Amino acid sequence: MLYWALIFLVVAIVAGVLGFGGLAGAAGQIAHVLFWIAIILLVVSLVLGLLRR
Repeated sequence: MLYWALIFLVVAIVAGVLGFGGLAGAAGQIAHVLFWIAIILLVVSLVLGLLRR
C-alpha cells in the first residue's frame, strides 16, 4: 500500500512539473489517501499484535 502511495506521489510531482495541474492534484490526493490507509493498517496491526501476547 505504501508502495502505491509513493508511486502516485511521484506521478503527482512529475505531472506538476510538466504543468498538468488537474492530474497532479488527483494523483496527490490518491497518494494522500493511500498513505493514511497504510498508517491506519500499521496501527491496527501493531495493536492486534500486542493483544495476542
